[in-house]
Amino acid sequence: MLARDESPLKHTPLHALHVARGGKMVPFAGYEMPVQYPAGVLKEHLHTRANAGLFDVSHMGQLALRPKSGQVADAALALERLVPQDIVAVAPGRQRYAQFTNEDGGLLDDLMVANFGDHLFLVVNAACKAEDEAHLRAHLSDACVIDSLADRGLIALQGQKAESVLAKLCADVTAMRFMDTGPRKVAGFDCFVSRSGYTGEDGFEISVPAAHAEALVTTLLDNPDVLPIGLGARDSLRLEAGLCLYGHDIDTTTTPVEGALEWSVQKSRRTGGARAGGFPGAEKILAHFEKGASRRRVGLRPEGRAPVREGALLFADAGSSEAIGKVTSGGFGPSLNAPVAMGYLPTSLAANGTQVFAEVRGQRLPLQVAAMPFVPNTYKR
Repeated sequence: MLARDESPLKHTPLHALHVARGGKMVPFAGYEMPVQYPAGVLKEHLHTRANAGLFDVSHMGQLALRPKSGQVADAALALERLVPQDIVAVAPGRQRYAQFTNEDGGLLDDLMVANFGDHLFLVVNAACKAEDEAHLRAHLSDACVIDSLADRGLIALQGQKAESVLAKLCADVTAMRFMDTGPRKVAGFDCFVSRSGYTGEDGFEISVPAAHAEALVTTLLDNPDVLPIGLGARDSLRLEAGLCLYGHDIDTTTTPVEGALEWSVQKSRRTGGARAGGFPGAEKILAHFEKGASRRRVGLRPEGRAPVREGALLFADAGSSEAIGKVTSGGFGPSLNAPVAMGYLPTSLAANGTQVFAEVRGQRLPLQVAAMPFVPNTYKR
């Protein structure tokens, strides 16, 4: 996920604002991004839960999928060649979480797909966006025009007070519910707004023309309920919410079933459904739905105060020499005042309450398999 040292780091449209506000800049997915601000990761995390946090996610990829036929259903059918989700059923003004799969059933990336009425709007991960665009062009150019929207910034406003803050600049947002999306005027700027995010809290993601991104963010930060939030707190918030980070918790070796993402694959695309299969890796993925997978992503609650970090090996007991799994994300959960983690275990050991052990600095620390999210979400449904 970190940029290679020899590659010049890119800047988002908000780079100067981050520096001016004391952001500690680090390489991330080829960009120079703020990991924290002077308030620090702990305060940024807790402020987002209690008030509203503002995140720069302009490094992510934004794409438009425009059907050559003029019918958005044709773009949806085309995209279903590459993802196991039901895109045809996404109504205008709504969006859906999806994944690009490979021929072995693994995940090339995860993404958001929105129906804007006459075309689809996609948001993909920063580290994968060039490959994702090439993937779309290679497979869907017969049916769609693929436009890269590189001239837009993307920000997220998350937390209990996100609605009250944004409603001052866009009254329409009070009527939106979780996963609603579409064009909106925000502070007079032509934006795309979705009621979604990556923290488990109610909130919004706002795509704004790059030229107006700093002006919009400055206006939002003028509200005392809003603080700028860096990558550090973004990671601890999404971990408490039990949300996957691509390249860590899911990757090209993980099927949706192994990744505990069954909920994201609708019945219409499963065996017996109206449009079953037809996506890369369908045979393996559908077999996992029917017969189960040998491993599964689970939540983990370490006993005690010590965080168990990504890469720690997992064992069935304190004395065994053979690892049975691995931690893929882990850290301290500020909202819980306790450590939390995610990782993969054999399905036979994936039930909540199962005790396993992680190896940390030569010691075996006990953990309990736990339900996710670790912190209840507050989406407005």
